[in-house]
Amino acid sequence: MLEKILDEKNLDALVITDAYNMRHVSGFRGGEGALYISRNQKVLITDSRYTEQAAKESSFTIVEEHREHKREQILKECMEKEGKTGAFHMGYEDESLLCNQFDKMREALPVEVWTPLKDSINALRMIKTEEELKCLARAEEIGDKAFAKLLPLLKPGMTELEAAAELEYLMKKEGAEDLGFNTIVASGLNSSMPHAIPSEKKFEVGDFITFDFGCKYKGYCSDMTRTVVLGKASEKQKEIYGTVLKAQLAALSALKAGVTGASVDKVARDIITEAGYGNCFGHGLGHSVGLFIHEEPRLSPTDNTVLKAGMIETVEPGIYVPGFGGVRIEDMVIVTEDGHINLAHSPKELIEIPV
Repeated sequence: MLEKILDEKNLDALVITDAYNMRHVSGFRGGEGALYISRNQKVLITDSRYTEQAAKESSFTIVEEHREHKREQILKECMEKEGKTGAFHMGYEDESLLCNQFDKMREALPVEVWTPLKDSINALRMIKTEEELKCLARAEEIGDKAFAKLLPLLKPGMTELEAAAELEYLMKKEGAEDLGFNTIVASGLNSSMPHAIPSEKKFEVGDFITFDFGCKYKGYCSDMTRTVVLGKASEKQKEIYGTVLKAQLAALSALKAGVTGASVDKVARDIITEAGYGNCFGHGLGHSVGLFIHEEPRLSPTDNTVLKAGMIETVEPGIYVPGFGGVRIEDMVIVTEDGHINLAHSPKELIEIPV
């Protein structure tokens, strides 16, 4: 695939600096460094903290960078080995490379044409391998198990921060190597904020409590959201929750290879709009997940990417009513030719926590 990118963009070589793309392309998990890739060379540049690790994880040629042998000099040496005459064409990751890093390369390297790679390297990560799918499934399983163990611990007076800490601890106990992203625990009025930051607010009887959480397993992320009620749910809470669940189930039924992300988003959005809550669902329906928590393609009104088997998507409709509270339900699924495989197994019916 990399040779195809070199050919299509008429490149002599390309430089990869995004940590997730470095991992995907080379196997190196350290995240610090750069890859130089041409038709003749595959070079991984990193510093002494990671050279031993890189040699174990990657088949690339490892070159150590340090004060006397900086990255730009190493890249120049790689270019010289190509024996290229005439204009040198280099691809770079314009969507992730810092401006000052690009300026250093542009000043130091005899490159006549710099070609932005846009999303071409990221696109290599869209369809997951069987091994990647196993890691993603395991990460989601860890989340399921941790959430099941958390539910009996929830009680009035517990703070959002305490609940987040418990959930993160339980995921680590189940085998998580890290968090996939910052855990969201939002209760009561805070639950109307889709990405609320856990606070010292204490859980109260009657609160909606939204948990959006995930972990990493062998570098791959999970993502799941569940909303519960502490005590008995009111009729309005049941109505909102039921609408979100209906929208999520309908979107899951519509999800399969060959449809667009926009069309699946519309299925859920139409249901929420018809229920009178269209203005309370502002974000997209979902996104892909992999080495990074938010990958492409997305389920959103603006993403017309045709879904393919082997892609991962989250399906996470929500209704957020300021001054009342909010609900989000999220599963992470594998797209298949005729539907999907749901990796999340935590119950989705409204859970009322006994008090």
